[in-house]
Amino acid sequence: MFYVFLLLVSFLLTYFIKNYAIKRSLVATVNERSSHSVPTPHGGGIAIAITWFAGLTYLYFIDKIDQKLFYALFAGIIISVVSFFDDIFELSPKTRLLTQAVVALIGIYFLGGLHKIDLGIFNIDNKILTNAFAFFLIIWFINLYNFLDGINGYAGSEVVFLSVAGFILFGGEHFLVLLVASLGFLYWNFGNAKIFMGDVGSTLLGYNIAIFTLYYANQESINLWIWIILFGVFWFDATLTLIRRKLNNEKLSQAHKKHAYQRLVQAGWSHFSVTNYSMILNLILFCIVYFVDNVFISLCLALSVLFLAVKFVDKKKRFR
Repeated sequence: MFYVFLLLVSFLLTYFIKNYAIKRSLVATVNERSSHSVPTPHGGGIAIAITWFAGLTYLYFIDKIDQKLFYALFAGIIISVVSFFDDIFELSPKTRLLTQAVVALIGIYFLGGLHKIDLGIFNIDNKILTNAFAFFLIIWFINLYNFLDGINGYAGSEVVFLSVAGFILFGGEHFLVLLVASLGFLYWNFGNAKIFMGDVGSTLLGYNIAIFTLYYANQESINLWIWIILFGVFWFDATLTLIRRKLNNEKLSQAHKKHAYQRLVQAGWSHFSVTNYSMILNLILFCIVYFVDNVFISLCLALSVLFLAVKFVDKKKRFR
């Protein structure tokens, strides 16, 4: 019953935020990076954030979440608040990056750092190296989730997938809270979107996925690679696109529409079709993790699938 209540809260909050944004003309403008042609209200991620933190707090008081994980996740409220103001006032990149760095450090502190990185043939357990890796992983996940929040239902369906996968593989009611918080918003964002998530939602979701990755890696080191695989559709696209743009001597801070999902839209695919394509890839990645015992074989298989998926996109729309 509790999760039904949270689902309704997210659903209704998104509805009211949508109507308020329309009345106040708080709409996402169409620019060279946009995959939309019609200005649409943004800030729907506020509903996700409010529902998420309310649900987390409830789990904390009924002792259904590890305190380390709770405090690390709750630190995300900082990035949500700053991103909320960024959606309205467009804060400077330095302010955004500083906020991300502070939140990353707080999250790492509450988790007790990243204990070790299992590379199969040897482990890295030097605290300076592992925590530096954890720091940059959090920063990258925050930003790449923001980069890939560009078409209807794409970012929302990704967190729904990760929530379900996380619950099946690891248990934990925090995944159910994130699931219903995202589903309430996704109803208004899927298909013909009535509202967008905005940075207030996308940065928080990226942070959450990073914290899950580090937290479960501390429970068992190979879990780091399981989360890397599960999140593969997003990080592979974002990272490969960044590398390709760098090799093209492009200015990395300049807006672009070169991510795989954007190029599929340019090739004539609907937002609905692109999102379904990503979900099929996600299901393949989940099956690899679930049915293949050796995580490093799983990683090789997953990277092969993701590479072939990008080559398929390249055939539909060349990377220029």
